[in-house]
Amino acid sequence: MEVKKPTTQKNNPLHGIKLADIVTYLEAIYGWEELGEQININCFLNEPSIKSSLKFLRKTPWARTKVENFYLYTKRQEKKGLL
Repeated sequence: MEVKKPTTQKNNPLHGIKLADIVTYLEAIYGWEELGEQININCFLNEPSIKSSLKFLRKTPWARTKVENFYLYTKRQEKKGLL
């Protein structure tokens, strides 16, 4: 009987990173106001919170993609020493 190893996602930079960690990280770096300016999504503009943002992002794929891409951009900027 052959045991299959779990597949890894070598080329996925978001593998293993929770959406809650992404939103918390971005909020800590930018704050809600700046985050709302960078990513024009209502969950960051109107009475923002981690909980309400996660609820919206989990059911709205296009918004989640924007947040994930901005997270990756922010991490690249941080590595370059620009943040």
